[in-house]
Amino acid sequence: MQNIEAIHNLEQKQFEIHIDSHVAELAYYISGTVITFTHTGVPTALEGQGIGSKLAKAGLQYARDNNLKVQSTCWFISGYIERHPEVQDLVK
Repeated sequence: MQNIEAIHNLEQKQFEIHIDSHVAELAYYISGTVITFTHTGVPTALEGQGIGSKLAKAGLQYARDNNLKVQSTCWFISGYIERHPEVQDLVK
């Protein structure tokens, strides 16, 4: 698979990966020093390629770089955090 980068769309408050005509996204909002991830959406055509994990990594790295604590109302991000001890220090 090609080198895929997540784009931070500040205006839409989401991280995005664009492949062909498809867009995968990780939506969030920030309140004070807490970023809350609310939804991960990966089009069916892109499932099973690690796109959701790339979005999770981008969002969590953004939180770390900006000294934000993380909350998640998204099952995918919650599961990712559970499986990756290296990011659990970010959780509020």
